[in-house]
Order: sequence, then C-alpha cells, then structure tokens
Amino acid sequence: MKLTIITINYNNLDGLKKTVESITNQTFQEFEYVVIDGGSTDGSKTYLEANAQKFNYWVSEKDKGVYHAMNKGIVKSNGDYLLFLNSGDHFYSDGVLKENISNLTGEGIIYFNLQVIEREKQFIKTYPETLSFSYFLNDTLPHPATFIKKEVFTKTNSFKEDFKVVSDWKFFIDAICKNNISYKYVHNVLSTFYIGGISSNAAYREIKFKERNTVLNVNYSAFMQDLDDVVAFRNILNNLRQSRIINLLIKLGFLNKF
Repeated sequence: MKLTIITINYNNLDGLKKTVESITNQTFQEFEYVVIDGGSTDGSKTYLEANAQKFNYWVSEKDKGVYHAMNKGIVKSNGDYLLFLNSGDHFYSDGVLKENISNLTGEGIIYFNLQVIEREKQFIKTYPETLSFSYFLNDTLPHPATFIKKEVFTKTNSFKEDFKVVSDWKFFIDAICKNNISYKYVHNVLSTFYIGGISSNAAYREIKFKERNTVLNVNYSAFMQDLDDVVAFRNILNNLRQSRIINLLIKLGFLNKF
C-alpha cells in the first residue's frame, strides 16, 4: 500500500513551511509528497525550489482555485490512499503517521479526529462511527484527517471546481450517501487545523449556504422532502412533550412517557 500526502498552497509561505516541516519530520517516511502551489508571489515558489528534494512532485503555476489545485494533486498522485494536508495545517505529532498507518485497512474513506485551533481556543473535534444523510446536513468530514482511496475519485468524481467553499463536503456526501463508499472511523487525533477569519465572514456564509442548497436541491431533492416530514413530526412531538395536559396524563398513568 502506498500513501500520497498532498499540500495545496497559495501565498501562505509561513503556513507552507509549517506544513512541510511537520510532514518531513514524521518518523514514518514511506509516502509520496506532492505540493501544488497556485503561482504564489510571496516567496513560496523560491522556498519550494530550495527544498525540492523533499517533494516527489511540486509545481507553482496559476490555477482556478483551491479545488482545481486539489484535483491537480490527485492527478499527480500515485498512492493507494491520499491525504490532503494543506498549507498551515500539520500533523498532530511527529509520530502520528507511524502510530496509525496500520489503520489503513482497505476502506474507501478512513477518518480520524482533528485538533481545531482558533486564536487562543482549541479543542478536539470527534466524529460519529456511523455516517448518514442527516449528519452531512450539519457537518462534514475533515480532509486534513481523512485518508481517501484514489480509486474513490473515479467512482465519485473529483472535487467540483466551480464551487468556492463546499466541494469537499459535496465529495463526502456523494461518496457516502450516493455511491455507498465503504468507510471507517479511527478514534485518534491525526492532524491540527487552524480556523481563519473567512469562516466568520458574512459573504463566506452566504456562498456556503447557496452551494450547499444547490447540491441538496439538485441531487437529493427526495431526501429533502422526507427530511421536511421528519422535522414537522419532530416539532409536533416536541410540542406534545411540553404540553401540561399531556404531562398530567403521563403523571396520572393514562399515557406512557415518550
């Protein structure tokens, strides 16, 4: 089994250095390393040239955005499993690959926990062992902590390049809910992810909302109808639970608690 680690970078030299250092410091080194830079003008290209011996493949050229760059990384990868660790993010520890490589046991998607850092705050984000459509309505899987078999991209298609925000979410919901790709959850922390200011930007939230709705309405309209019914029944049930008359009938033994 061969592993490819892919780093996407654009004008984030400090983050790129942090990511490359984390990857090259791993005690397990049996992997291919691919770096796709979007034609940075901040010194990233000079850094990549000076450290070319650390990469199996690297390029610095203009692209159409992050998802186009990720797709370019997929094309240049030769690994059975791919991991996207983009500039600024890094592995949780120097030994984390060695400790967890045995968990890559053949499933199409294998995901781990993620350390999330936002300014002074940090926490460990955990994920469910069982994935469902309703889960993906509110969350996604962490690409810095998820190994994806390369063959999955031929079954599910690569990342949608005209999306700006949620193409990785689209990939995961399509893979799990539409294409029934096998998966496994490993309850270990693999990587560290830094939240930037963009997530609190109103324009970002609007783009995310529009892109998600496009996916759901075009590809999952039947699911959404069922979901509307479930939400309606859930609201009815919650209202009944709050009813004083219903609670009195339960207390008197005329109804069972629900």
